[in-house]
Amino acid sequence: MSLRDHIQTIKREDPAAKSGLEILLCYPGLHAILFHGVSSWFYRRRWYVLARFISHIARVLTGIEIHPGAKIGQRLFIDHGLGVVIGETAEIGDDVLLYQGVTLGGTGNEKGKRHPTLGNRVVVGAGAAVLGNIKLGDDVRVGAGSVVVHSVSEGATVVGIPGRVVRSRAEKLGALEHGRIAASAESEPTDLEQLSDRIRQLEALIQLLLEDRVGQARG
Repeated sequence: MSLRDHIQTIKREDPAAKSGLEILLCYPGLHAILFHGVSSWFYRRRWYVLARFISHIARVLTGIEIHPGAKIGQRLFIDHGLGVVIGETAEIGDDVLLYQGVTLGGTGNEKGKRHPTLGNRVVVGAGAAVLGNIKLGDDVRVGAGSVVVHSVSEGATVVGIPGRVVRSRAEKLGALEHGRIAASAESEPTDLEQLSDRIRQLEALIQLLLEDRVGQARG
């Protein structure tokens, strides 16, 4: 994928981008991906130390850590980027969008495949964590701050800790429509809300029983 293609992808995805020169100079996500292309080349040829050193330099300069062993598809866009971590065995499909603070991490120190696989056109919101050897299908949306530890079927929207599906493939969201992702979450009562409602009902019942006993005592 050429530098021009990377720049065109960012222009298409980010309404704040004003020019190709601005993108080239001021977008750390682009810089991190370019560094990864170099480090990955050395990693595949077993120059592991040099590959890791290049990725370390990229992390210092951009605030984004991409292990050189990670497999990245076409037109990945890392928006803002600070704090993004992509693990060694992570696999990312085409046209994926990651916001700042995203972690594609492992859940233990086992060898082999231990990081997530993201399908095509996946969007992961700011501060979200996708952990373990799981798969997010094509067109999955992950809300900001969510923690996903189980595989998600294509087209679904996931929010919360732990992540739960609040929207199926029936309605497709645009990549930047985080407000609608949040609205989906609010429309589904959480276990905590249900518990709070139950507590209020019990409190009301206890109050009625107390009033009834007081009335009987006075009678």
